[in-house]
Amino acid sequence: MLDLFAWLVLAILVASAIATVAIAGSLPGHIARKRGHPWVEAVTVAGWVTLFLGFVLWPVVLIWAYVDVPSPRRSEARQ
Repeated sequence: MLDLFAWLVLAILVASAIATVAIAGSLPGHIARKRGHPWVEAVTVAGWVTLFLGFVLWPVVLIWAYVDVPSPRRSEARQ
């Protein structure tokens, strides 16, 4: 009975780890899409790539999902 319980706990831990990776990988793209970011595809790809290549730059991509690129200034001298 203990072996069955151990396998059940192991399966739950593996499923939780997979779900955590899936949520963390898709989070920057989801945030960028929701906020209307101009480069949604780039943020989405960067979220997955940085997650699988070391997780070091993933927080930078998450910040990028929240920061919009400023629009170009319009000239005020309209005549």
